Amino acid sequence: MTSYAYFDRVFAVLDRSASVRDDPAATTLACVAGRIEFRNVSFAYDESAGALSGIDLTIQPGMAVGIVGPSGAGKTTLASLVMRLYDPTIGTVAVDGVDLRRVSQASLRANLAVVTQDTFLFHTTVLENLRYGMASASPAEVEDAARRTEIHDTIAALPDGYDTVVGERGCRFSGGERQRLALARAIVKDPRILILDEATSSLDSASERRVQESLAPLLAGRTSLIITHRLSTIRDADLIIVLDQGRIVERGTHDQLLAQQGRYAWLWRSQARREARRETYAFPGARRARGGRAVTASDPLELDPPAAGVGEP
Repeated sequence: MTSYAYFDRVFAVLDRSASVRDDPAATTLACVAGRIEFRNVSFAYDESAGALSGIDLTIQPGMAVGIVGPSGAGKTTLASLVMRLYDPTIGTVAVDGVDLRRVSQASLRANLAVVTQDTFLFHTTVLENLRYGMASASPAEVEDAARRTEIHDTIAALPDGYDTVVGERGCRFSGGERQRLALARAIVKDPRILILDEATSSLDSASERRVQESLAPLLAGRTSLIITHRLSTIRDADLIIVLDQGRIVERGTHDQLLAQQGRYAWLWRSQARREARRETYAFPGARRARGGRAVTASDPLELDPPAAGVGEP
């Protein structure tokens, strides 16, 4: 009798229809340049408060766009609309001027690659995982992608190299190694639109810098959406937008936003102070001058307060 209750729940899920479906007259999205437009877009997951409101944004082909803001601001939701995991409640999301509701999902996602914080690896070989988005990729292309994300040496040290089975959800690898594999998979696919959602969150600062340098050729010439809490990741982005409570509250380059002395500038200074504190604690005995006296890592007054006139967001 207990099993009957389980079956009812299982079949209730199986009988559900997808909320996003292809239009019967959907066209194929081919030869994508990478222009993305949000036209007065609002979105709500249910009857509660909206996740996004009044988003107007145009991303030109080849631009790298950083998306920052506090947790729950709508950053991942914005990327989900580009992937068409959802349709906007109000407004239009378009690629190359075409409403995404009028193109097939398969043709859209053939031009996308996504790397998220929670990476997923299939219970198969490393090679097949890296070829997931481009089954025709040659072993040389796969190895080149692995070298660029600094995971080749780890793979080569495995019992069967690229033919080693990764285990359930990639249990053979650490969190940082799984993220590097996911980045390599994106490089192999060579997409026109790349979405990185906290894609380097499991890497230490030194590894993140090296991976960022290796990703520079991948970002060049393609449209990139980079969602991150580490602002150093998007310092060189062509455009940075700051989201708060589902709205764009600031936009501009890194230098322009710092000059505005607004939300982004506060976040940048706050993060810089945290990084400085970590470095100080990482090297016991480190000292720096403050107010005419020496301060050690154990000093509770090591961090300066936020600049005058800049409040916490």
